[in-house]
Amino acid sequence: MTESETPTATAVRPPLPPFTAESARAKVQAAEDAWNSRDPERVSLAYTEDSVWRNRDRFLNGRAEVREFLAGKWERELDYRLRKELWAYTGNRISVRFEYEWHDADGQWYRSHGNEQWEFAPDGLMSRREASINDVPIDEADRRLGPPRAQRPSGGAR
Repeated sequence: MTESETPTATAVRPPLPPFTAESARAKVQAAEDAWNSRDPERVSLAYTEDSVWRNRDRFLNGRAEVREFLAGKWERELDYRLRKELWAYTGNRISVRFEYEWHDADGQWYRSHGNEQWEFAPDGLMSRREASINDVPIDEADRRLGPPRAQRPSGGAR
């Protein structure tokens, strides 16, 4: 990404609501790409300054808390790899199912399965995110998502 392409805190984030099937899929793919960068600053810029999150049992308020949360997440969840799939959409809301794989500092691998509900402001920034996630220990040999450039499994998230 060049400096002129770097997102700013005041940027409009197309595609904008109301969503179509095509624009909702594009929004989901953009989110997957950003989260796979594991860059808390880049990811946080997709959210409104006053965004509200529920992530498992954590409740966050505002972009600064989101950025701090993500930095800690990717310090603990090593070699993180994510796949998202559009589940449903309407107006300014999108529902996503996802799975991601990661390992802890001891080398134990996990596959995390979840669902997210997203709500967007008119400028395309996410104003609300509700995420329910479950972790399942797996053997490294059972990984499905592979290294960063691995081919996407058919059918998206399972």
